[in-house]
Amino acid sequence: MAKRVRDILSMFVLAIFSKVIGTKLYSRRSAPAEPESEANVCLSWRLAVEANNMPGWSTVPLHCLSHVETYMMGGQYEQDVNYIVEQIESYVSQVVLKGDGCDGCDAWILDIDDTCISNLFYYKDKNYGCDPFDPGDFVAWVMKGECPAIPAILGLFTKLVEGGFKVFLLTGRDQQTLAPATIANLHNQGFIGYHRVIFRNQSFKGKSAVAFKSEVRKQLVEEGYRIWGNVGDQWTDLQGECLGNRTFKIPNPMYCVP
Repeated sequence: MAKRVRDILSMFVLAIFSKVIGTKLYSRRSAPAEPESEANVCLSWRLAVEANNMPGWSTVPLHCLSHVETYMMGGQYEQDVNYIVEQIESYVSQVVLKGDGCDGCDAWILDIDDTCISNLFYYKDKNYGCDPFDPGDFVAWVMKGECPAIPAILGLFTKLVEGGFKVFLLTGRDQQTLAPATIANLHNQGFIGYHRVIFRNQSFKGKSAVAFKSEVRKQLVEEGYRIWGNVGDQWTDLQGECLGNRTFKIPNPMYCVP
């Protein structure tokens, strides 16, 4: 009888212990996750922007100002650009120019703003893109001709020119008002030897960036050029017709050209 009582007590204690343990484990599994940090939210926002999952976004979220500033000024942006240029140069090294009697038909297209030369100092004063775009202020900035070269792209440009490619610099800047300042800025920063700088002229007034740049590329193809590569910081640089063999996106979390 005493043994039976001990067995019953043992089973009772074991049942209570198992219930307690099980409750603790379940509670641990179902505890709510810690809120995502602001840095992680802004990293996700930047990834969505670079992956073109947020086309047409207007300004950087104010709570991401510090994140974008750190990215642009802290070395990661430069490292990312350098890495992308390494991939471009690897591709360039594999391109075999065609000896088909079309001398000078092998072309590359480079965007200008925040591809060849940087507007970082301008956007620093605009809270790294948190402030709405001001066309008048931007024109005044461009007229100063103080945009520094993006070193890795300048190196790529030099290699393309020396390698026999015809390099076209294609920009949405207005030809009538900004061409002289832009060309002087490019020359001062070492962009010498390009085949042609192509600006937006009156015939493209009111057209989207995709429509404008598509039409220019189409005209180049009709002139007989083979576009081996196309580099830009905006997705609208890399969409539309006659894109070329390869496109390469340079990061830019500060603004979006729709």
